[in-house]
Amino acid sequence: MLKNKKILLGISGSIAAYKSILLTRELKKLGAEVKVILTDSALDFVTPTTLSTLSENPVYSSFFKNKENGEWVNHVHLGKWADLFIIAPLSANTLSKLVSGNCDNLLIATYLSADCKVMVAPAMDLDMYSHFTTQQNLDTLRTKHIDVLDAGEGSLASGLVGKGRMAEPEEIIAAATAYFSTKYKVSGKRVIVTAGPTYEAIDPVRFIGNHSSGKMGYRIADELAGRGAIVTLVSGPSSQVSQANVETLRVVSAKDMLDATVSRFDDCDLIIMAAAVADYTPKTVATKKMKKESTEINVIELTPTVDILKYLGSNKKHQKLVGFALETDNELANAKSKLMRKNLDMLVLNSLNDKGAGFGTDTNKVTFVFHESIKEFSLKNKEDVAVDIANEVESFF
Repeated sequence: MLKNKKILLGISGSIAAYKSILLTRELKKLGAEVKVILTDSALDFVTPTTLSTLSENPVYSSFFKNKENGEWVNHVHLGKWADLFIIAPLSANTLSKLVSGNCDNLLIATYLSADCKVMVAPAMDLDMYSHFTTQQNLDTLRTKHIDVLDAGEGSLASGLVGKGRMAEPEEIIAAATAYFSTKYKVSGKRVIVTAGPTYEAIDPVRFIGNHSSGKMGYRIADELAGRGAIVTLVSGPSSQVSQANVETLRVVSAKDMLDATVSRFDDCDLIIMAAAVADYTPKTVATKKMKKESTEINVIELTPTVDILKYLGSNKKHQKLVGFALETDNELANAKSKLMRKNLDMLVLNSLNDKGAGFGTDTNKVTFVFHESIKEFSLKNKEDVAVDIANEVESFF
């Protein structure tokens, strides 16, 4: 769920800051991109070197990178960058500044610029935490739709025992995961994504195939799983690897892909057919390897494979169906025809005439084709194309 999510971690002055080192490490292990902001007081408890090493990003603590040269940290950019802003630990001092807007450090300036979800994990001693001023400030944050992760009970730095311990890293991660799982409309939806080529056997050794790497389908599956969808990836032969929370069904031929897809079809909500499925398969498959002869092989008879996309379009009920088309001429006209003939809700059009698009690349240039409109996109990394596709199918639900 946290894979590729952009998480900004604010650390204020508290002995509990050591937990944020563990939190940074765990967020990275789960695939999140993490950037860290420290207050001046936090520097008394943790070092930028440790957090920079774990986050694999620079750590920010001042408005300036180099004050003499006028190099400054763009707090607005940091605030807009994040998908989620976690402030942990949240000291009483930083809490009061969040409420009042007293913008005297980089963390508060970034908070005031952020338009993403904000979570805070307060940490302070027993009497400070229970004080009516603290509780009033926390209630104010809650009324502003900021998630307050309640402090835990236990031994405190003062030697007292009671409420005031910062939430544990695993509790914060659970809260972040829950947020992302409910943020998206596809969360909880059952999705089938197909990816890669199919191999149609000529004999036990040789096959008819294509140059599809499967990258696009795998990135779509990862993105939807990251939004909380229950994803089944039906993959032809590919070296790509999907996320741990994506169920992958490995297949070889078009018939295999049809059978695997149909087996999950009735229960699914969305099907995205990104695979490059063979249109033809050898009519007869040799049971033994065909020996090389001096004479030419003039004919390998081919027979059409079952059109999986057409079959699904003809049999869908509540399901939404997205197809792909790779064209070389009359691209838009052919795409609109395919959209109609196969009863699709959306078609993703690629053109081999566009540099950087098509098979075997890390980029793609697509156009979304609908019955009443089209949306064109510039050349992007396939991860970003997957985001565009996921954003679009959100509107189906």
